[in-house]
Amino acid sequence: MKFGTKDRIAPPPAPISTGRLPTRGPAPLDSHEELIRSEKFEAVRSAVFTSMNLSAALMKSRSEVRAGIDEIARHVIEREQLKITAGEQVLIVEAILNDMFGVGPIEPLLADESVTDILVNGADQVYVERQGKLELTSLKFRDDAHVVNVAQRIAAAVGRRVDESSPMVDARLADGSRVNVVLPPISMRGPTISIRKFAKRDITLARMAQQGNLSPAILQVLKLACVSRLNVVISGGTGSGKTTLLNAMSQHIEEHERIVTIEDAAELQLQQPHVVSLETRPENTEGLGGVSQRDLVRNALRMRPDRIILGEIRGPEAFDVLQAMNTGHDGSMTTVHANTPRDAISRLESMVMMANANLQLLSIRRQITSAVHLIVQIERMRDGMRRVTRVTEITGMEGDVVITQDLFVFQQNAGASRDDVSGVFASTSVRPAFAARAAHYGVEDALLEAMRS
Repeated sequence: MKFGTKDRIAPPPAPISTGRLPTRGPAPLDSHEELIRSEKFEAVRSAVFTSMNLSAALMKSRSEVRAGIDEIARHVIEREQLKITAGEQVLIVEAILNDMFGVGPIEPLLADESVTDILVNGADQVYVERQGKLELTSLKFRDDAHVVNVAQRIAAAVGRRVDESSPMVDARLADGSRVNVVLPPISMRGPTISIRKFAKRDITLARMAQQGNLSPAILQVLKLACVSRLNVVISGGTGSGKTTLLNAMSQHIEEHERIVTIEDAAELQLQQPHVVSLETRPENTEGLGGVSQRDLVRNALRMRPDRIILGEIRGPEAFDVLQAMNTGHDGSMTTVHANTPRDAISRLESMVMMANANLQLLSIRRQITSAVHLIVQIERMRDGMRRVTRVTEITGMEGDVVITQDLFVFQQNAGASRDDVSGVFASTSVRPAFAARAAHYGVEDALLEAMRS
């Protein structure tokens, strides 16, 4: 079964002129809720699922099945004398197809490239994010059971389950979009589905510079950081674009390198030919069989990786990641939830302590200083734009304090309006601490030129 297909809803037939009043076209959007929750919709839907061999139907293409559903719907409408217009029939057929092949009524949103997030709060609320801002749509599910059914099919497609005994799950659609599901009784107001869509376009650092997410100078420094095999941590809040930036930076890794990626729900899309992707697995109903990120990091060290890319550090696996960075796996990358580079260091300290509470804080800080070279802070600002706000180096320690220096800082203009953000990506013009490392790879002059621009 495939989810997230790109098939767009077929346009409804044009009204036929009779010389008098034109016939009614498709039902308007405000009547869509009434239609899919009506008895006549249920009558047609029940007849379709009773008459068709669903297993055989799912082996066919969507267009092939549409013809069969059309025929069954027409027959039921005539037999039961249902008062359904041609436009309503089109909507009913498409709704049934979306239930069979996609994610129900929100299937059209997956084909809409302007939508980046789809948020379902029970049967009656479907929000989307466009250009960094949330808006309520007119789409609705039939009821909460319909939402649960869609959520369970998404989870089942990637070998996971979600029900009352296991009410939370992370999954993904066929196109790579990330999905999180929470069911009652954990979710108090009905089942929720949160979909972070995978960008259809190939996002590169150059495109991010064109869009104003970063400056050409930052682009060059990040590119040289990959070439110089720096260990990079991308820090930011939820939905700030950390994974997008990680994907873009990874495109500058050499093709001959062996890369091992580790994620909770696979969404990284690396372009290199030698990539091994590992994904965690939750425990089964008996509490057995779970595979954590920490397990995968430890196993990855036995797989002869040139670089390890961890989708996100969330817990005790931070200890093993730092060990890997300190033992010859230079050029590794990961992301972390934090508001500033200094906060990212503090979070790393806390997560290492989850793995080994007996470690002294000074020892942890020395490990972080030795392992992490660069922290890139990205933020979703109030105008909806994601911007790299800081590029910060870890340069060493003085006493028991980790010393950092900013290479670039986004400086906002004070006079900007409430919904508008303007500013400049300012270089601090300092000599990067990794200049000597860049010289080893023959790119020191390019690095210093980028810092001067």
